[in-house]
Amino acid sequence: MNIISDWFQRIFSDRQAVVLAVLLILGAATIIVMGEMLAPVIAGVIIAYLLEGLVQILIRQGMPRLPAVLIVFAVFSAFVLVVLFVLAPLLSRQMTQLVQQFPAILARGQELLLQLPEMYPRFVTEAQVVDMIATIRTEIGRIGQNVLSWSLASVVGFITIVVYLILVPLLVFFFLKDKDRMLGWFHDFLPNDYSLTTQVWREVDRQIGNYVRGKFWEILIVWAASFTTFAFLGLQFAMLIGLMVGLSVIIPYIGAAVVTLPVGMIAFSQWGWSAEFLWLMGAYAVIQALDGNVLVPLIFSEAVDLHPVAIIVAVLVFGGIWGFWGVFFAIPLATLVQAVLKAWPRSVLAHEARPA
Repeated sequence: MNIISDWFQRIFSDRQAVVLAVLLILGAATIIVMGEMLAPVIAGVIIAYLLEGLVQILIRQGMPRLPAVLIVFAVFSAFVLVVLFVLAPLLSRQMTQLVQQFPAILARGQELLLQLPEMYPRFVTEAQVVDMIATIRTEIGRIGQNVLSWSLASVVGFITIVVYLILVPLLVFFFLKDKDRMLGWFHDFLPNDYSLTTQVWREVDRQIGNYVRGKFWEILIVWAASFTTFAFLGLQFAMLIGLMVGLSVIIPYIGAAVVTLPVGMIAFSQWGWSAEFLWLMGAYAVIQALDGNVLVPLIFSEAVDLHPVAIIVAVLVFGGIWGFWGVFFAIPLATLVQAVLKAWPRSVLAHEARPA
């Protein structure tokens, strides 16, 4: 017990460390307890944080903040309208067509699996293939039930989407417009000396801002490149599959491997073992290689200094807690933990080194 007591006293002997710990605990508790209720507010804060970089660019050019906010918000509103009235109907049609053709895709895959015992009798038996097909059919049945249950609750989902479309843009505008006033109100509740919290926030803001904005551009670039390549080669559902490839960059190392399966299945169901299939898979491999070796280093430029093991652990932990959004913000959250761990010992050592 003495060891634990000494450790606790050494870590929390600095008043700034206590302030930082309290803020982190309150923030985490608010998200965990009230995350669903405050989801529009959290979404508005995140979007405003992303758009703040564009506002600052205009301000550095000599433009007052209010006109800069109006211009950036107008661009954001136009982007939302394009997504809602151009991309969303196209993606919906392609999703419907994909669901209609899914039995044919499954049949082609079943034919391929049934050929494995003949090609590799030492490694694969017919009984194993039959069990695999039965498992796949069971999983597809579960997915169908989930889709049906989602469609039955579509009225509630539609109302939720309408609320988000009204509230979130409104919150984004006021977060951008009254940023300084809101931050000043928040600072009034903090102690006079919170330099450790400021130090951690500057590090987190630098890395998270670069990461989130870079990840947004990476998704758009990979999506556009994949759609253009797939459409040029004549692949069905090019926009939908391109979007899947673009979103796969959210999960480092794992997303690219997972999305390869639907790309290969759709290409094989359309062309079989042919030159078109090989050309498309080769082009897809080139896109993944360029993304990992050219685009990511160019956009992020070592902004996020995390070990690959730490990234994978963060994806697993935060994805298990918060689902999709936990996966998306796994690296920023891991960056927050890293910044706290780096800053905390320094403050304690500085406290111990101060003259009496």
